[in-house]
Order: sequence, then C-alpha cells, then structure tokens
Amino acid sequence: MSENRTKKAFVNVAFNFANQIVTLVLSFISRTVFIYAFGVEYLGINGLFTDVLGLLSMADLGFNTVMVYSLYQPLAEKDTDKIASLVFFYRKVYIFIAIVVSVVGVAFIPFLPFVVNLEKELKDLNIYYLLSLANVVFSYLWFYKTSILTADQKNYVIVKISMLMNVLKIIAQIFVIMILRNYIVYLAIGTGFVLINNIVASKVAVKHYPFIKQGKSLEKREQKEIMKNIGSGFLYKVSSVLLNSTDNILISVMVGTVAVGLYSNYLMLQTKISCFYILVFSSITASIGNLIAKENERKRYEIFQCEQVVSYIICGVLIPCYISLVNDFIVLWLGEKFVLSDLTVWMIGLNMYLGCVLQPLWSYRDATGLFRKTKWIMVICAIFNIVLSVMFGVLMDLPGILLASSISRLLTYVWYEPKVLFKEYFNLRPYKYYFSLVGNFVLILGLSYIGFRLGRGLVVESVGGWLLKAIIIGSVSVLITSMVYKNSNGTQLIKEKIVNMFKRDEDNRN
Repeated sequence: MSENRTKKAFVNVAFNFANQIVTLVLSFISRTVFIYAFGVEYLGINGLFTDVLGLLSMADLGFNTVMVYSLYQPLAEKDTDKIASLVFFYRKVYIFIAIVVSVVGVAFIPFLPFVVNLEKELKDLNIYYLLSLANVVFSYLWFYKTSILTADQKNYVIVKISMLMNVLKIIAQIFVIMILRNYIVYLAIGTGFVLINNIVASKVAVKHYPFIKQGKSLEKREQKEIMKNIGSGFLYKVSSVLLNSTDNILISVMVGTVAVGLYSNYLMLQTKISCFYILVFSSITASIGNLIAKENERKRYEIFQCEQVVSYIICGVLIPCYISLVNDFIVLWLGEKFVLSDLTVWMIGLNMYLGCVLQPLWSYRDATGLFRKTKWIMVICAIFNIVLSVMFGVLMDLPGILLASSISRLLTYVWYEPKVLFKEYFNLRPYKYYFSLVGNFVLILGLSYIGFRLGRGLVVESVGGWLLKAIIIGSVSVLITSMVYKNSNGTQLIKEKIVNMFKRDEDNRN
C-alpha cells in the first residue's frame, strides 16, 4: 500500500491492455466461427439473453462499487481487522444475491416467448437460458474476496488470472463449435470457466491477504452505514441496468431478434474498443480512492484534469474512426448482409462518445462515493430512456432506440453529476468543465464528419485498402486533436508527472 500511486496505476493499465488485446483477437475468431456455425438467430439469442440477465443482475444492488469504496479507508489506514470484517459481511451478502438471482431467473422462464421474436421456434431455448443464468449466478460466488485486490490498486493480479481463463475458455469454445457444433456445450464451457476463474482468484486473494479468513461480524452501526450506501448503490444499479440492458429487449420486441444479432456485431466492436479506454480509467480508480483519502482539493482537481484531457484525446481519435470505418470492417469480416445503416452507425458512435468522455467523471464517482449524492438523477435518466426508446423506436426503429439512450443521458447526469462532483470534492464551479465538454463534442462532430466524407472517397475492397483508409482517417484525427489539446492544463500536468516519475527513479538508483 506504500507503493507510488502512479506506478500502480501504470501497472494496472499495462496488464489490462495486454488482457484486452489477447481477448480481442480470440473473440473475433470465436465470433466468426460462431456465426458461420450457428447463424444470426443464435447470435440474436446471445445478445438478448445478455440484456435479460443484465436486468436480473441488478439484484446485486450495486454491492461491488459499494464494497470497493468501503475498503479504501481501512486499506489506507492498514486496519486489517476492519478489512476482514467487511469481507466477511459481503460474503453473506453475495451468497444471498446468488440465491435471489437463481429464483428470479427461473421464474422468468414463462416470459421468454414474449421477448424472443424469431420466425422459427428454438426447441432448447429454456436450456440455453438456464445455462446463461448459471453464468450470472456463478459470477457472484467467491467474488467478494477479490474486491480487496481492486481496492488496494492490485487489479493486475485479477487480470492475469482472467486473461489465462479467457484464453482457455475461448479456445475450448472454438473447438466445440468446429467439432461438435453444439450450442449447449458451448454455453456450458463458458459457465464452467466463470466458476473456475472465481475460485482461483479468491484463493490468490487469500494468499495476498490471509487475515481476511478471520473476519468477524461488523458492528450494527457500521452495517447500518453500509446499508445506506447500498441503498444508493442499488438505485444506481437499477438505473444503469434499465439504461444499458433494455436496448436489446426493445429491439427484439419492436424490430426483431435477428436485428439484435446484427446490432450485436457492432456492439461487440464498440465494447471491445471501449474496454481499452475504460480500463485506463478503471485501473486508476483505486488510486483515486487513495488520493481522496489523503490529498487536498487542489490535488484532486489536478488529477481530474489529467484524466479529462486523456478522454478528450481518445474520443478525438476513436469516435471518428469508428463511424468512418466500421461498416467497411463488417463487410470484409462477415459480408454486406450484416451491415446496418449509416444513421444507426452514427447513433452507436454518439453513445460510444458519451461512454468515453464521461469516464473521468465515473472514476471519481466510484472512488468518492458520489453515487450516494446523485442516485435519483440516474433513476430519472432510466425512466426517460424507456419512454423515449419506445417513442423513437416506433418512429425510427433501431436508430431511434439508440438515439433515446443518448438523449436520456444528456438531459440528466451529463450535466448534473459534474455539478455535484465539483462542489463537493473540488470546491469549484463546473462551468469551465461544461464549456470544455461542449467544445470537445463540437470537435468530435466535426472530425467525424470529415472522416465520414473522406471515407466515402476511399473505396475498400481488401484488408489492405481498409488499413490504408484507417491510417488516413486516424492520422487526420490524431493530428487535429493533438493540436487542439497540446497546450491544455491537463496535458502539461501529465508531462510534469511523467518527468517527475522518471526523475525519482533515477534518484533512487543513484
């Protein structure tokens, strides 16, 4: 815990990047084999069950965020008794969650025919669903032990285990698809590896922190305080699930389950790309928790500025490239019949942008416990999303459902959460942040339009042609974004921190 925060953050980011690269390559191979072996109908079922079970996962009440948050202070103070008691308390909570999810999940089976919208009936649909449900239930078992590694800025330990398990899982699933072409065995392998991953990770956590095996019950007062945080976390969890895990259900009902399959390819690409920038911020959330516990308001704001300029630059490159290149990629990868409209791609890009540019805010939200103060705005956002999704879905089909998600965010927490964060933790007004956010959005919109128009003049007929197009559009985006942000406060602070880190290393060696 005495190691430098910046170094720990870099180690976590490095391991997460390695994990994402490995799983990205294997996921593409696995999905390609999956589509050609099972077809787009099963792809749609996969995407639909992900959202249905995402709704069930709200039963964890947001405990993961609350648990990690509650560990920051005792870790900073090296209070091993308190840490052990917290882990013991959350053990009982997660066992209860696993039971609730199992019961509610089984009770949902009679409703499956109302959300699955296919031309032909799948005879083993209930078995597919139960195996997917088991995947969610197993993810809660032994999970509570590994949260201490995340809170103590050692997430890379978990990532190493996950990387190995993901590689073995995907290789085994590819083998099953190619040899057996059995979807049930495919799902069973995924479920089995989730269980194995959690068992191994929990044993490693105990090895690092053997004292967590001797936890005692928390005092009633402490349990009461945690339950208050859990109440806030629950509202956040419910709202987040309703916001993010209802799109595929609405698409299936209003457009068709096959459309879910087509959209899932784009969503997978978006998710895999998003993982790279999300891990940059999620890997340093524990460092921020440590920072909040020890440093003053000026220091907290400096780190936020560093994070924010990184998110602006990432958005300036990724979003224009995604919008301009994704359809060509789908054609080369799967064929023209899997392509969605340009309007749909722009809507996906807009949601992707909001998910990227708000990452610094969300890393502080989790580290500071901000969810306790902004819980109701997320509820309002979720309600807006469902209402607008139905309205826009009727008018615009798939693009309308995706647009509703963006509008819901813009009307609620995009402006409200910064207001609370700046007031409570930086003692500043958020107006400069709002102006910079609007400026970045205009920049991204302009870059996306330039890339899109430029891409129209570059015909792609091969992988080489696609790479050339990617290099041209990517270079233009990097050049313009770098020029805009090279002299910003956040960039200057990052340069200073890197220089100081290397200077300390050199002094230590001398």
